[in-house]
Amino acid sequence: MTLVLVIAVTNLGALVLLIHDLIAGAADSGQALLLGALQVWLTNVIAFGLAYWELDRGGPVKRTQSGRADLPLADFRFSQDENADTVEEVAEGSSVKSDWVPTLVDYLYVSVTNSTAFSPTDKMPLSSRAKVLMAVQSVAALLT
Repeated sequence: MTLVLVIAVTNLGALVLLIHDLIAGAADSGQALLLGALQVWLTNVIAFGLAYWELDRGGPVKRTQSGRADLPLADFRFSQDENADTVEEVAEGSSVKSDWVPTLVDYLYVSVTNSTAFSPTDKMPLSSRAKVLMAVQSVAALLT
């Protein structure tokens, strides 16, 4: 988690430098600015996706090794946790019936949608820390 924090903070610093270069006209070309923005945005998506993955319900190891009843409260609401009483083809993929747990791909999806829509889409943050992280990510993506 410390490494993810270092990457995220460093990337936010790179965003500040990118904005400075844009405003001051310090970049050699527009292409350099666009490439820098792409690098900052992609690093932002990866860093926050990893942070969500590590923080939610005690982390990936705890989510796969412990029963659902033994996990801490969720930081994110996934639709699979609410699909047990829907039509059969949807209910079969629910966490209740298939013992589904979110993986890194699920958290990267949360991060990508948060960085492109500047808000949660179908995965709502439940805890204060998830809301703060998503707010920082959204503002960084908007500035990028």
